[in-house]
Amino acid sequence: MNILLDTCSFLWIISGSGELSTTAREAFADPGNEVFLSAASCWEISVKWSLGKLRLPEDPARFLPKQRSQHFIEPLPIAEQAVFHLAKLPHHHKDPFDLILICQAIEHSLVLLTPDPLITQYPVRAAW
Repeated sequence: MNILLDTCSFLWIISGSGELSTTAREAFADPGNEVFLSAASCWEISVKWSLGKLRLPEDPARFLPKQRSQHFIEPLPIAEQAVFHLAKLPHHHKDPFDLILICQAIEHSLVLLTPDPLITQYPVRAAW
């Protein structure tokens, strides 16, 4: 299974948080699964860090690539084709970062690992 991490899922994984569900923890730990972090999540984390809403031990430009590497998470750039799915989506969710993740999951046939119940209202495979 190929997995796309929601931003909070990534943060919980790298911090060892108890917020992760058993399903999420097992899916992430399964060596048969390839796991991705979207550039949109890096953008969201960077915005929150710059506004003082998220603490990190160092600048996101250094911290995020290190954490991805340490946890065997692949980067996922935002492709133009993925963005075009936005025009076809219903308007259940207002968060632009989540909408991009939904589009990427659809475009790349990824399972979105997220606790967000709104995401399950979209035509995307989600797990939690």
